[in-house]
Amino acid sequence: MTSNGRPHDDLREKLGVFGLTDGEIDAYFALLSRGEATTRVISEDADVTQQAVYKIVERLEHRGLVRVNDHASPTTTRALPPKEAIANLTDQLESIQPSLDALYTRTEPQAPDIRMIKSRETAVKGLRRAIARAQQEALVAVPERVVSDIESELKAAVDRDVFVVLLVGEMDSVDERTERYVGLADVVRCRTGSLQFMYAIDFHSTMMGSTDIFSGVHTDESVVSVTETETNITGLVVATFFGVYWPVSTEVFVTDPYSLPKTFEWFRSATLHAALYDSLGSDLCAVVETTDGTELSGPVTEICQAFVEPATNDFTVENNLSLQIDNNEVRIGGPGSFIEEYEAERITLRLND
Repeated sequence: MTSNGRPHDDLREKLGVFGLTDGEIDAYFALLSRGEATTRVISEDADVTQQAVYKIVERLEHRGLVRVNDHASPTTTRALPPKEAIANLTDQLESIQPSLDALYTRTEPQAPDIRMIKSRETAVKGLRRAIARAQQEALVAVPERVVSDIESELKAAVDRDVFVVLLVGEMDSVDERTERYVGLADVVRCRTGSLQFMYAIDFHSTMMGSTDIFSGVHTDESVVSVTETETNITGLVVATFFGVYWPVSTEVFVTDPYSLPKTFEWFRSATLHAALYDSLGSDLCAVVETTDGTELSGPVTEICQAFVEPATNDFTVENNLSLQIDNNEVRIGGPGSFIEEYEAERITLRLND
């Protein structure tokens, strides 16, 4: 019983979502407690007139909550088992979905979805969920104590060909020969110093803040989670990831290069594997489908990147491939390209035999 004298207020509110009135809810509760009752008994228990009961039980039966026995004398009404009643409500909701789908117009959010997160549990859950949803890229920077919490999600992302870059901080020491990170990412760097917790997923979802949120003790620190349709905020996190912490960390693991030929849907992944083949002394050719519909092909003459040592770019986020096309050298970039002549939609790499 609640303070205002009405029992089951939470349940009343939920039943109200399905359009039940207070009188219908009272009558339904009466039937649930008795199992089956006459109109007179329902009237007394629910404190409504018998005339009203006739209309109420008709509506409850229409919703699939009760069954009216007209053949009994006097007429009785029986409550259906809750499992059956809920199934009936569910069927009614699902039956209108096609009509609602026909009316629905999908739109993208007009502004980023920004949330403040203040607990370790919520931050870890959000990180796991984001990695699990990654389709192209996951850049993740966490303190060492958090790696075990996300290992399964990282492995699954690598297995589905997501480009995964992992930065681990606050380590007691950095062992450059460690094999711990095999299979967790395409490239892993570690550092003993502090870092900001951050991730950037597919250029539209990000989280960033103090690693103190993972301390397990009360803290006033928080992290900011952002989901957006534009790349402005996520782009800043990517720049921080590669521009501030990545250069001052130690490379501890690099994946083996993919077998070629291979088509890449994510440009940074293509650049990484081009660099890996270049380090082996292999010559490459590329076929590029650009965002404006142009198809380009030719030998790869230059690779600008900083994912693996040695870095070959001139500034933080420079990431491109140069192709020799006829007598010209053309630079190809990925999403958000601004100094390159073309932006790649997809790229196929093969050995230049």
